[in-house]
Amino acid sequence: MLHTNEENIVHGNSSPNALKVQQLDPSITSSKSNVSPCSNSDIPNQHLSSPSHLSVLQTSSYTVILKFEDVAYSIKTESNVGSCFSSPSKRNKTRVLLNGVSGTVNPGELLAMLGPSGSGKTTLLTALAGRLPGKISGTVSYNGQPLSSSMKRKIGFVSQDDVLYPHLTVKETLTYAALLRLPKKLSKAEKTEQAELVIRELGLTRCRNSMIGGALFRGISGGERKRVSIGQEMLVNPSLLLLDEPTSGLDSTTAQRIVATLRWLARGGRTVVTTIHQPSSRLFRMFDKVLVLSDGCPIYSGRGSSVMEYFGAMGFVPAFSFMNPADFLLDLANGIAPETRQDEEHEVGRSDSGGHQNSIKKFLISSYSKSFNASKEDMDNSLYDSTRPRSNLPSRSNEEQWTTSWWMQFTVLLSRGLKERRHESYSFLRIFQVMAVSILAGLLWWHSDTNHIQDQVGLLFFFSIFWGFFPMFNAIFAFPQERPMLTRERSSGMYRLSSYYFARTAGDLPMELILPTIFVTIAYWMGGLKPSLITFSATLCIILFSVLVSQSLGLTLGAILMDVKKAATLSSVVMLVFLLVGGYYIQNMPPFIMWMKYVSFSHYTYKLLVGVQYTANEFYECGVGKKCRVRDFEGIKCLGIENLMMDVAALGAMLVGYRVLGYVALRIR
Repeated sequence: MLHTNEENIVHGNSSPNALKVQQLDPSITSSKSNVSPCSNSDIPNQHLSSPSHLSVLQTSSYTVILKFEDVAYSIKTESNVGSCFSSPSKRNKTRVLLNGVSGTVNPGELLAMLGPSGSGKTTLLTALAGRLPGKISGTVSYNGQPLSSSMKRKIGFVSQDDVLYPHLTVKETLTYAALLRLPKKLSKAEKTEQAELVIRELGLTRCRNSMIGGALFRGISGGERKRVSIGQEMLVNPSLLLLDEPTSGLDSTTAQRIVATLRWLARGGRTVVTTIHQPSSRLFRMFDKVLVLSDGCPIYSGRGSSVMEYFGAMGFVPAFSFMNPADFLLDLANGIAPETRQDEEHEVGRSDSGGHQNSIKKFLISSYSKSFNASKEDMDNSLYDSTRPRSNLPSRSNEEQWTTSWWMQFTVLLSRGLKERRHESYSFLRIFQVMAVSILAGLLWWHSDTNHIQDQVGLLFFFSIFWGFFPMFNAIFAFPQERPMLTRERSSGMYRLSSYYFARTAGDLPMELILPTIFVTIAYWMGGLKPSLITFSATLCIILFSVLVSQSLGLTLGAILMDVKKAATLSSVVMLVFLLVGGYYIQNMPPFIMWMKYVSFSHYTYKLLVGVQYTANEFYECGVGKKCRVRDFEGIKCLGIENLMMDVAALGAMLVGYRVLGYVALRIR
């Protein structure tokens, strides 16, 4: 059983005294103290002696009245049917996602958006967060003002899919978010303490050291993942909290506890808006206001307690008295009327008739439009005391664009990236792959010597192509896979793109350079190449240089295409071309296609490897009792190993060029 104050929240008993106790009394959920957060306890665990000045228990620093009027949004879609014969105007169609949606949400209120799939709930929520691409018509205001950068930082947005790093623990996830999002005036210890407070107050204490988990391995539960996502936004004590289907995929008990958490947060003076697909009856009673959408148009907006009365006045009565109000509303939004409808003038047939369903939708949309135009003031009914003084947001000129410095962002992102990717970079399979290939190469070229120069040149070319393919195919996944996280965090104003890009690329260096070092060390000495420490060191440096260039090309392709399949296909073609024009298979290319080898980093890598391994005046045994100069060997003669600094400069230019191009592509995206 929930405590009395929790019952007041659930059943809508919200007297001023009750609200005050609910906000500050740390014993509200003490009856849940013996429930493990790792076993599905989603109600905040508030065992604090008193709320800290950093605590999310305190009232929101700023209060926000969210108002949206006549919001409309449409997109252009392309039809492939008859695209070769129809005109462009016929192929391009406009799809209306939102049309004439209005509403008001005040501090202390929890608004739920209901509607069937495709009704426009997520689109409207994204528009309210200022994250919708393109242009919307109508107005969205925050305390009567348009969205500004300072206001955007006071908005918390939780997407339907929990975008979290799977290999980070709950504590690491929230701590890194605190270091990036909280203002620079707070010390690192204070930011860490804020993360600890969120962990305790959202009931995540026993899961704090558990990994988030992902598709490949199990981590924390779905309810805990959702609380972590909410906790990331609660770190900044948002004035406006927007959530997209926070109960999706959760059982009814966990869903109830998530919504109880949202209600608890709203009672701290926050404005909370959430979309929800099919809430239970007890969840429905926890919403202060309800907005019902049908095909992008509102059919109801107002108090949740008045919704049944509103539709009952039009003759729409549930089939039985104990029917879930949310199910009833979803039926109406789909154009399915109850058989017991009282108004025979608008009586419709069975719900499987598309025409009848559309007529019901049109009737409900038209009826709401008329009632809304007749009484707009009803939209402002609220539990919020309008006489309560409101704090003004700092002006844009008085607040810096970023809460932390570039260097702070870089170091935090670098540390987070190293912890997240340490498992995949040094996985057993990857280490086994490199070790197996290096040992196999060493055995195949076991103790070769200069007299078998063709074999040694083949080993050097294998070095260049293996460490040309391997890093690039690993790098193309980086940005496409992290795109959801990058989009979410950048939309929240957490960091600069430049700090992310440099941290992401710098964090790959130790992980990408250790394995090739092991590979070269094994294969070089087993393969019988020149037994000189200087030559070995030069060979290793060339391979590592090639790895960086190859990785840069992979990052660039991934950033340009932002699609793993497309990037993998294109990179396969690119590397095949680089392989063929590298200088090993073909020595005499036609002049009209010879230019391709000068854009191949494999060509320069191969040339440098041969150049440091042999000198032009070195001799090798080319027959019985016959010595030949290395520079006269056909496979080396066509390379020209005299001037190697130009090849080093070419690789350096490629390294810088690919990195810059990758950043520009990411910036455009």
